[in-house]
Amino acid sequence: MTEAWIIDAARTPRGIGKVGRGALTHIHPQRLLSAVLRELADRNGLDCGDIDDVIAGCSTQWGKQGSCIARMAALDAGFPDTAAGFSLDRFCGSGLTAVNLGVMGVMSGMQNLVLAGGVESMSHAWGLRTDPYLDSGNEHLRELHPQTHQGICADLIATLEGITREDADSLAVESQRRADAAIKAGRFGKSLVSIYNDDGTLALDHDELPRPGTTVEGLAQLGPAFARSYEEPLEEGGMSYADMVRRGYPDVKIQHIHHAGNSSGVVDGAAAVVLASPEYAKAHGLKPRARVRAVATVGDSPELMLNAPIPASKRALALAGMTLKDIDLFEVNEAFAVVPLKFMRDLDIDPAVINVNGGAMALGHPIGATGAIILGTLLDELERRDLSVGLATLCAGGGMAPAAIIERM
Repeated sequence: MTEAWIIDAARTPRGIGKVGRGALTHIHPQRLLSAVLRELADRNGLDCGDIDDVIAGCSTQWGKQGSCIARMAALDAGFPDTAAGFSLDRFCGSGLTAVNLGVMGVMSGMQNLVLAGGVESMSHAWGLRTDPYLDSGNEHLRELHPQTHQGICADLIATLEGITREDADSLAVESQRRADAAIKAGRFGKSLVSIYNDDGTLALDHDELPRPGTTVEGLAQLGPAFARSYEEPLEEGGMSYADMVRRGYPDVKIQHIHHAGNSSGVVDGAAAVVLASPEYAKAHGLKPRARVRAVATVGDSPELMLNAPIPASKRALALAGMTLKDIDLFEVNEAFAVVPLKFMRDLDIDPAVINVNGGAMALGHPIGATGAIILGTLLDELERRDLSVGLATLCAGGGMAPAAIIERM
């Protein structure tokens, strides 16, 4: 089995994902992904006729994001007809899953050159998402696994773990502080691809969401985001989220600690990674930035939904023959504050080495793209600090998580 080398990584800026507010909302998501693909091909001098596959994570594959956006973005980027593509959905883990599948293709010896990542224009597509386990006719799954809204899961985990509103708000403020410092220092510049309108004018060249003036006192004024809907009957069957929670946790009095400030932001964005076999890279003069040491995917409780990054990381470490002490930096997606807080607590991780340039609470979480974004951010920061090994992971709907361990070369 051969190695999989990371040649390069790139991403768009993250634009506010609300029509009328965000700078990318008028741009087709296909164009966002194609801009990243084209940039990676141009700056690495790729022979696009050699591309074995383009893999794109995308969690809402309806509307403008339907019809195999990976293939359409490859064609939009001007790649030759031979550059195939496919799209996948593992909810928030889609982008990292796309990369991990590309890694598997290369490591198996079946592929030599793969571009993998993801895209999500939440301004276009997020309102189209439904919860299939709430649909009429799906009562059987609901009886087996009463899965609630991810925000309710975040509050439930916080309640079970004794994580407080103050804990969550403090981490959110720190995420904003770190993101602001990273932006001012230009730490995202290596991966950032400016997005232009079709007439050549600039659409966006910086992350649009961060609020550097955020304070704990300011966040304390925000009401909890998921308390109001908790007891309200859902449209289907008159059941409420509270009813679902009580099936598994009948004695829990849930504490609603999450709100817009300590949860991930709604944004538009795309990202991709170039993967190559050592033989292909050497033959075509491609300089690797890192090798992939291990990839893993784990399922966990769908009723809690957000806890799988911990077992996924443990599995990846075992596959790599490593321990936590071998990891220099971690990227753990800040879907909600409770996710990295529990990750750090359970694995005894020093907060100084996790999400060092801020996370999704400050920068946003374009669902299908985030995994590829944080992998690129991790690689850039390993290089900047002259460190060696990093681990990236995300929680995903249904109680899943992908993880990847990379080593600088």
